[in-house]
Amino acid sequence: MSTSTHAPAHPVRPGSALRPGTLAAGLLAVCTAQIGLAIPATLNGLFQSQLHPVGSQLTWISDAFLLPVAVLELTFGLLGDLLGRKRLLVGGAALLAVGEIVSTTASGIHQLWVGQALAGLGAAALFPTSLAIIAAAAGSPAQRARVVALWAALLSTGGFVAPLIGGITATHGSWRWAFVIVTVIGAASALTSAVFATDSRAPEGRSLDPIGQTTIGLGLFALLYGIIQGPTDGWSSTPVLTAFALAVLGLAGFVAAELRVASPLLRLDLFRNRSFAVASVVAVVGMFSFLGTAYSVSIRLGPVQEQPPMRTAMAFLLLNGIALAVLPLTRRLLNAAPPRLLLGSGLLLIAAGNYWAATLPITDEAFGSLIVPLALVGLGFAVTVSSVTATAVTTVPPHLAGMASATTNLLRDFGFTLGPAVIGAIALSRAGDRFAGALGGSDLPGPLKGAGAAILREGGPLAVNGASASPKLAALHPLAESALGSGYSVGFVVCGSAALFSAVLALLALRGRAAAGEPAAAG
Repeated sequence: MSTSTHAPAHPVRPGSALRPGTLAAGLLAVCTAQIGLAIPATLNGLFQSQLHPVGSQLTWISDAFLLPVAVLELTFGLLGDLLGRKRLLVGGAALLAVGEIVSTTASGIHQLWVGQALAGLGAAALFPTSLAIIAAAAGSPAQRARVVALWAALLSTGGFVAPLIGGITATHGSWRWAFVIVTVIGAASALTSAVFATDSRAPEGRSLDPIGQTTIGLGLFALLYGIIQGPTDGWSSTPVLTAFALAVLGLAGFVAAELRVASPLLRLDLFRNRSFAVASVVAVVGMFSFLGTAYSVSIRLGPVQEQPPMRTAMAFLLLNGIALAVLPLTRRLLNAAPPRLLLGSGLLLIAAGNYWAATLPITDEAFGSLIVPLALVGLGFAVTVSSVTATAVTTVPPHLAGMASATTNLLRDFGFTLGPAVIGAIALSRAGDRFAGALGGSDLPGPLKGAGAAILREGGPLAVNGASASPKLAALHPLAESALGSGYSVGFVVCGSAALFSAVLALLALRGRAAAGEPAAAG
């Protein structure tokens, strides 16, 4: 869930102005990208029941989209500066539409991964370019502030609309129709940009960093692969250990490359500023907490409790809709209070909601039980996401504010990507252990125990829960449901603890702009 709010500080050409067509194209593009990102979470229950993913395959649906966004967002922002932003808007929206077509026609989980990866690649182009094209054409700081606020509002609108699309189409038709609708929206976005957007670029002093992009891409993908596949393949298995080794090599290579290249993808010297380094940790861990929460909710309501898709959609409306509803209030709060105080307060709300959700028994299927904890998390996210970039930017000298914002966006998106990966790994590992222990200690017949152990070994606890719908395996259902409830309760606790850690760090360790005597990044 990208929430980049960095307006590029490129000079506006004399006589240029923000035209309505350009504004409409940029706003539709970011809304489209956010809808594409948020759609799959509503449909996890149907993916499990109809495509029968095993082990960690369900987690990869979400991260197939999120990974390209986290890894390539900075690069696409640079390509827009070099090649022209209009063509990236058109190409990104078209690629997202192609990815959704591939997802619509998916006959199995692997094709769905490919479709979501293509759509995520398109969204990675849309998120930074949609903001850059409208902010660069703004004629004054006041107009730039207004268009950035509009951009943020349309991003929140996408997060609000996506659950409705997913819930309604899945309830009254098929999950495939959700991807059809996103395909149409993507095509409309591409057409709007092609016809109405005015191109802009800012190539001065900008160049590609292929070594940096390759090494960070390898490092982040290998890290996520190891985390996601650990519960399925075994943490000491050769593929997982190899993935973690490649992650270390890739990320170390990225650091080495960025310290030497003339035009780095990421300004590592920013991290010499202690306050900015702290703000960066808060961005990663805090956003991991939110999307980990959202993923836990989608699995609890969908594959575990097998509730209707519209119920999952309502949960996501609480998580995402509050951010849209309180957007005017959060903007006023940012002008009235230090961003770090807002950031700490928002993260405390996220922590409280998660700890509350962790106490709910998995057998409690009443939606009313989730309203207060989800509302706390949604309100906390609304405050947090509006202040996390502002907090980071105030820790560095003004001339580095743009790079600080872009760096924070990258780290925040990486935190989002970690959410499903880490929480899925923790929850499934615990659920598998709990189910195996409960199965071994039960008085079920030997053949039924053998069948349960075989399904667990081949497909994991979610597969056991799904298979127990068969009358012959129905006796396994209470054991599988209880194990999964325990696993995802731990997931909520982990998310709450991450948010609490980030809140304490933000409130106690962050300061304002680099004070005298504190190392600041070089200009």
